[in-house]
Amino acid sequence: MSSISTLFVTLAIINFMSIALAFDARPLQDFCVADLTKKAQIGGAAPCKDPERVTANDFILSGFDVAGNTSNSYGVAVTSASATTLPGLNSLGLSFLRVDLAPNGFFPPHYHPRATELVVVLKGALEIGFITSNPTYNYFTKVVRKGDVFVVPVGLVHTVRNLARRDTVAMVAFNSQNPGVTNIPNAILAAEPAVNSVYLSKAFRMDVETVKHLQNIF
Repeated sequence: MSSISTLFVTLAIINFMSIALAFDARPLQDFCVADLTKKAQIGGAAPCKDPERVTANDFILSGFDVAGNTSNSYGVAVTSASATTLPGLNSLGLSFLRVDLAPNGFFPPHYHPRATELVVVLKGALEIGFITSNPTYNYFTKVVRKGDVFVVPVGLVHTVRNLARRDTVAMVAFNSQNPGVTNIPNAILAAEPAVNSVYLSKAFRMDVETVKHLQNIF
């Protein structure tokens, strides 16, 4: 095999491995219903329930027709279908949410390190946008209305707010059992121990006292 062919094959393998490792592993059996009596590995799938004890009830979850309680500072409620609430999802590389947003409700700028996000609006209207990485920092944003679908690429910071004068309802799917979430304001201002305020004042071009005030209210 020529050196060029060897290089091509090597790069192809590296590329394939990068894609394969970017998201959850494919299951090696029909299903692995989560055994909620056993402790799951950190960031991984839960241990499998004995197949002899699996029933159809392990694959159904009710309540997604019920509005969540949005009485909080963000004006949002999240109902989750994950391996802990729907054991049949375990190891399948999926998680699912119902999201309710009161008028003016919002999610702070955040990102999901392990999953692409697909949003389907069922009622109302959301402004959703994501920001590309360095060096462009382009902000792609749309008003997403009833029947629209919007995709947020994995790992990108994004914003979500309700533009309707009434409650907005959306369904959200992730291509990971554990997509993770990092809220940017909390990560920076509510870290334990606190990030140095002088450092943050230089990073955000603010005076130190303003930074300290923000850290105190988070």
